[in-house]
Amino acid sequence: MSLSDEQQMLEAFASEVLRPLAHDADEQAALPAALLNQAHELGLTHYAVSEAQGGMAGERTTLSNALIAEALGKGDLSLAAALLVPLSAANCIRRWGNAAQQARWLPAFVAEEPAPVMAIAVNESTPLFDPHTLATRARKRGKHYVLSGEKCLVLRGLDASQLIIAAQAADGPALFIVEAGAKGLQRSPQPAMGLKAGSTARVRLNGVKVPVEARLASESFNYQSFLDYAGLAWCALAVGTAQSALDYVVPYCNERVAFGEPISHRQGVAFTVADMAVELDAMRLMVWRACSRAEQGLSFQREAYLARLLCSEKAMKIGTDAVQLLGGHGFTKEHPAERWYRDLRALAIMAGGLQL
Repeated sequence: MSLSDEQQMLEAFASEVLRPLAHDADEQAALPAALLNQAHELGLTHYAVSEAQGGMAGERTTLSNALIAEALGKGDLSLAAALLVPLSAANCIRRWGNAAQQARWLPAFVAEEPAPVMAIAVNESTPLFDPHTLATRARKRGKHYVLSGEKCLVLRGLDASQLIIAAQAADGPALFIVEAGAKGLQRSPQPAMGLKAGSTARVRLNGVKVPVEARLASESFNYQSFLDYAGLAWCALAVGTAQSALDYVVPYCNERVAFGEPISHRQGVAFTVADMAVELDAMRLMVWRACSRAEQGLSFQREAYLARLLCSEKAMKIGTDAVQLLGGHGFTKEHPAERWYRDLRALAIMAGGLQL
């Protein structure tokens, strides 16, 4: 599949900008300020807004969004995920918000000023967390909802100006746009093994009152589809990062000499690299298949689940194999393999947070 000019531009941005910044961003556990300005100039959030609303013209499909995530993931998974947070929020409002909510929120994502950081909070700290059984509650009280609960591993939860909170309402799971400064909302850092540049946070809601208009109210809202789009976003990022891992180890194995010959001449090494390539293509094709069905308006829950299952397993394996093939070098921070290994493990536990 050939990439559009815009997608090729994003791939170049990932290679020329994200990759060189990734090590320091991981060490400092923060997004470089200059990177935020560059992402704004790139018009990343414009991809989520229609041309009629001031967004980008041209193709806007679930698959094209997956290709954007994959392209950015090739630079660095953590930085890419952090940069996709505003785009994901805009996708969420475009897909699940009613006309009034779209008119209120979407223009800010295509304004001259940097797009608002609107984080999506789904994960909770409960053991064996199941996003279908949310402990965070939304109780309707007259013209307001009162939200109570706790969210964890919220990407960019500390610098967000608003949060899209997944909570259990009387009629099922729902999404609420909540101001970060709302009374009763508390945020604290939650450092994690990976995704360090995403500044993951814990968010506590103690009787936070929001107007009924804050609930995303499109008639087409489907919580399962919301979770599936999120899962596919993480899968697409993982495909990009896994591709970078493969691209990194192949020349290393060809150049690294042991016992008088490149280690790639050893069957054990060659078979491992071949397995990585096969597993990566399987991941990519599963994601594309799910995206294609979603774009056709067909049920894609099964395909999204299979993609998430396969990508969670194989992404971690590819990350592990990359470290293993580099030997002692793979264990050091002089090479990016250890960072890819840590970041790719996030795929298995992140529910929500992003949206294709």
